[in-house]
Amino acid sequence: MRQLRFSPKQRQVLDWWRDEGFDAVICDGAVRSGKTFALTVSFFLWAMARFQRQRFGLCAASINGVRRNLLGQARPVLERLGFRWEEKVSRNEVTLRGGGRENTFYLYGGRDEGSCAAIQGATLAGVLLDEAALMPRSFVEQAAARCSVQGGKVWFSCNPAGPEHWFYKEWICRAKEKKALYLRFTMEDNPGLSRQVRERYGRMFQGAFYRRYVLGEWAAAEGLVYDFFDADAMPEAPEGPFSKWRISCDYGTRNPASFGLWGEKDGIWYRVKEFYYDARERGRQKTDGEYAEDLKKLAEERCIEMVIVDPSAASFTETLRRAGWRVRKADNRVLEGIRRTAQALKSGKIVICRSCEAAAREFGLYRWEEAGEDQVRKEFDHAMDDIRYFVMSLGREGGGCAARFVERNVF
Repeated sequence: MRQLRFSPKQRQVLDWWRDEGFDAVICDGAVRSGKTFALTVSFFLWAMARFQRQRFGLCAASINGVRRNLLGQARPVLERLGFRWEEKVSRNEVTLRGGGRENTFYLYGGRDEGSCAAIQGATLAGVLLDEAALMPRSFVEQAAARCSVQGGKVWFSCNPAGPEHWFYKEWICRAKEKKALYLRFTMEDNPGLSRQVRERYGRMFQGAFYRRYVLGEWAAAEGLVYDFFDADAMPEAPEGPFSKWRISCDYGTRNPASFGLWGEKDGIWYRVKEFYYDARERGRQKTDGEYAEDLKKLAEERCIEMVIVDPSAASFTETLRRAGWRVRKADNRVLEGIRRTAQALKSGKIVICRSCEAAAREFGLYRWEEAGEDQVRKEFDHAMDDIRYFVMSLGREGGGCAARFVERNVF
């Protein structure tokens, strides 16, 4: 069997639970730093070494996230170490057997405030919360409170957010008080990443996201949201043909409405045209039907594969569907959308063309709030929102770069 290298920080995660002086572990820091991989494998090994016929919780923002980020990495490792794995997908549970022991692991998604109902009432020997900073406080606290079995421990991993985030204040700043081991990871702590890959990730982020996801700092967002965007460098729209067309919409009645026409050419999406209407400035509100006609004019005779619409615009969405458009409700996660939009712009996956004057103007005005948790100012954000909706329609990024096997001498 191939033997792996672990970094000193990852080895610390694999062994921390041997010290009975800690009730919890918190691993935060840079993306692709190997923290989730080491934490997940360690969690399973701890459970199987210390418990028999107990229940454990595996938590992420969604059940699919648990399967992708936790089970997907851990299963091949544990099977190569001799454990037998049985998953009951319909019941969201996994049974692990090995060394004469058997334990059950339940999968939970902590997407919103209502998610805590699923874990409420459970009795667990331990719980692992992946990306804890993305989960509601009510869910995280409910999950931690479920660990009532003697010897139970709580395991956290996350990427940093802002310094006013409740998880930073409640758990990281009070780690010693809570008897939690706090470990901050950098990309150098993942021996599976080459220098070239680390440099590529460094180029993917900007501003507060660079400080958080590359440097691993709990940094405040400030200033322009897209401070790297250069309106003077916007190119002319390329000549066709384009392979696909989409339209993204931020709907407004009293507030401005912004529609973007996007065409794909050679794997790059270009915002080639836009529609922008400010009812206050024009002195007249438009109806859903009038906006549907504006969208039709924007599309001209092009074959639009989908129209991505502001999820709050229920009546406009219905108007478009009745007119025969294929409509998708936009994913409105603001911070995730901003992060992905910045990456798409910096990598050249999307390009804003010179004809899109409203978008260019808003890029120079769209700012973070000056204090408090991460929030953008609710002004000059209509083209910004429709661009964000479009980027979120392109799908999730690829999987992680964590190591895929465990050293033969883990113990």
